[in-house]
Amino acid sequence: MTGKKDLDKSTLYEAVKSLVETPSQHIHLNQQKLFTLFSVAFQYILFRSTKHPGHYIIRIEDSMLAEKLARKAKDETTRKFMNRLLVPRRLAYGNSTFHLDYFPLATWGVTKDLPKEKIQGAIIVKNTSHNPLIDESDFRHVTEDDQAIQLFGKNYYLSTLMDICPRTITIAFDEAFEGLDTIQFDFIEEKSERMVDGVMISEDVQFED
Repeated sequence: MTGKKDLDKSTLYEAVKSLVETPSQHIHLNQQKLFTLFSVAFQYILFRSTKHPGHYIIRIEDSMLAEKLARKAKDETTRKFMNRLLVPRRLAYGNSTFHLDYFPLATWGVTKDLPKEKIQGAIIVKNTSHNPLIDESDFRHVTEDDQAIQLFGKNYYLSTLMDICPRTITIAFDEAFEGLDTIQFDFIEEKSERMVDGVMISEDVQFED
């Protein structure tokens, strides 16, 4: 069923086309529309898989975020594919195979053994919606893997793929990563407000330190 706020086909096509045409090997999508950006990135990877068969890794911060993407991605094809990928976490598409894992090393059981020369692309999705009002009840920190940080560094979930993958797309708002080229889409309007616990607050409101 098509969502009321899905991207229209022409907008999605043009966004995917811009990713196809970029020479950048490692891309950062840093705008605020997480579900929109995921649809664009996923449709690009899906297209790439038809031209460069092999293994494609979808690495999402945690299973809760993966389920949200499966429900709220801004095109029906991406939602259907993600829903089918959630449970087996491995799904064949044409001559390629898509794999789903999360940031902790313990979830990399399948992807860590993939032949490196056959890995053709990856999407990395980080939830960066920091909310100062719910820090005490925010359990996203449990996805942090101390062992992985010690072995590979702070952004291990990305750097371990950059070393072996010819094309990565990282979706993370208000973050900075070395070695990535940022691409922004004109159809996504930048917001001047900040969201705090579901309440839109204008930028002219002053917060006390």
